[in-house]
Amino acid sequence: MFWYGHDVSGWGWFAMSASMILFWALVITAGVLLFRALNRPQEHTHGPAAPQTPEEVLGQRFARGEIDEEEYRRRLNVLHAGPLAKP
Repeated sequence: MFWYGHDVSGWGWFAMSASMILFWALVITAGVLLFRALNRPQEHTHGPAAPQTPEEVLGQRFARGEIDEEEYRRRLNVLHAGPLAKP
């Protein structure tokens, strides 16, 4: 038989096995990375966010419970009163 002189040695089998494992590891890694990239929630990049007014910031702090109603009303009155006169 003519193929007996052309067989692969032990190192050849090792190299083929290692390259096959490496190939499938790369294919699976690429698939996982592609799956993650496609399922990532999309970020809204329509431009910079509009700045919030002081009343909105104060209302959010009141809604989160950072300040109570008395402090909310006091600070809201200060905002609506205008700039303070410096002595």
